[in-house]
Amino acid sequence: MEKILAVVVIFAVFQILGGSSAAKIGHSLAYVWPLPAEFTFGGDTLSVDPGLILVVEGKGGNSSILRDGFERYSRIIFKQSSSFSILQRFRGRKSVYDVRKLRIIVHSASEELQLGVDESYTLFAAKTDGKSIVQEVVIEANTVYGALRGLETFSQLCAFDYDTRAVQIYKAPWYIRDKPRFAYRGLLLDTSRHYLPIEVIKQIIDSMSYAKLNVLHWHIIDEQSFPLEVPSYSKLWKGSYTKWERYTVEDAYEIVNFAKSRGIHVMAEIDVPGHGESWGVGYSDLWPSKSCREPLDVSKNFTFDVLSGILTDIRKIFPFELFHLGGDEVNTDCWDSTRHVKQWLQVRNMTSKDAYKYFVLRAQEIAISKGWTPVNWEETFNAFPSSLNPKTIVHNWLGGGVCPKAVSKGFKCIFSNQGFWYLDHLDVPWNDVYTAEPVEGISNSNEQELVLGGEVCMWAETSDTSVVQQTIWPRAAAAAERLWSKREATSSGNITLTALPRLHYFRCLLNRRGVPAAPVTNSYARSPPTGPGSCYVQ
Repeated sequence: MEKILAVVVIFAVFQILGGSSAAKIGHSLAYVWPLPAEFTFGGDTLSVDPGLILVVEGKGGNSSILRDGFERYSRIIFKQSSSFSILQRFRGRKSVYDVRKLRIIVHSASEELQLGVDESYTLFAAKTDGKSIVQEVVIEANTVYGALRGLETFSQLCAFDYDTRAVQIYKAPWYIRDKPRFAYRGLLLDTSRHYLPIEVIKQIIDSMSYAKLNVLHWHIIDEQSFPLEVPSYSKLWKGSYTKWERYTVEDAYEIVNFAKSRGIHVMAEIDVPGHGESWGVGYSDLWPSKSCREPLDVSKNFTFDVLSGILTDIRKIFPFELFHLGGDEVNTDCWDSTRHVKQWLQVRNMTSKDAYKYFVLRAQEIAISKGWTPVNWEETFNAFPSSLNPKTIVHNWLGGGVCPKAVSKGFKCIFSNQGFWYLDHLDVPWNDVYTAEPVEGISNSNEQELVLGGEVCMWAETSDTSVVQQTIWPRAAAAAERLWSKREATSSGNITLTALPRLHYFRCLLNRRGVPAAPVTNSYARSPPTGPGSCYVQ
């Protein structure tokens, strides 16, 4: 309890001094990505014991997620120094370290992971005053997920020094009080256009946690392939490219649980009624005809029975409250040219555009009945905003101005403007990604609150395992800081001076952790270096 009170006093003084005053410390930069909400630092250097001890307190101290997180970050932080430390001890040499303990205080025992879970944390790292025997860094958080974000920051403060051959924390003392700006900070991953093995998806989830992204939007299925097992309709995954490019129910569970242990939600997407050609490989009745394979057949109850069966099965796997129903790029000409669908429309006095609305709304009803909040691409809002379920979250992608229109009508919105945040657009430079603003054009504070955040989209027509990570990184990190850090920090000053050196550093940090992030400033994303040079200037 005395330690908790001490931290509270420290942060009270920190707040009085002005939490964001680090920006005033000359030209010195804080090499933490994304930039914390409030922080100060100094000029000391702390050495960190490779035998760092975890001390936990609070109701959430016994969380397996927390302990596993500590072990994971310990392997990252002490990858180079541990073997040297063992050699020193073998030779009988004793080393004195400034930091021997990491004390983590978690106030809540709950491990429930839902949108808006508290990810805030505070971190304090300073030299002992010479009188105290306490040699520790303190992280305090309300939830285990806030503690994980604090662990990531702590890991970025730690760097291996090749002269001393020890891990050190530079620019101490650090006083950090941090929380995300937006609750939703996502990355879309498309596994239909090219299959990604489970291990690769896990690597991407790990890399997301390094940038404090917290939603994996799993675009599992599209017109090209249906790789997911659906027990109720077991022939659906006949639409996979091959029988070796599939995801079992167990695989999906594994991805969801792996992501949760890193504080990351998994939002699945079943894109209907368009993008559904692969469904008919297993069940051809879902096609309006053999020559008209999408949109899915709106005239048959069987289509909605299959959709309901899919959602029932995968609801057991994906606990996240948001579910993406797609709804984009629906060309209804096929319905007009198919005899039985055309007759169905005529009987109901409906146009094919009416049928598009009918399909989207019926799909929403099914999803809501399973306990989900529906997310739809912006075309549904553009076509029939007054008919959408009020719970609908509008997902922007076509261009600017959609979120302002959506929130003005009371809808929540996710920002993914393709001009800036589509990672398959390889000619978009890091600075355009960085400066794209989710609440642009929204001045009303209540309406700004309806913008949940945003996501960068890794569409996979031209990317697979061979290039997916270097296409995602480091540009996804530019969006990640926009979504986590204060707008005042990311929208002021010359970003070439305030952000670019830090992004170079973060890209190199990713490389050190085994993430094949591409050079930052190449004119064409994911392209290799043009010649010899340091990682920190590419």
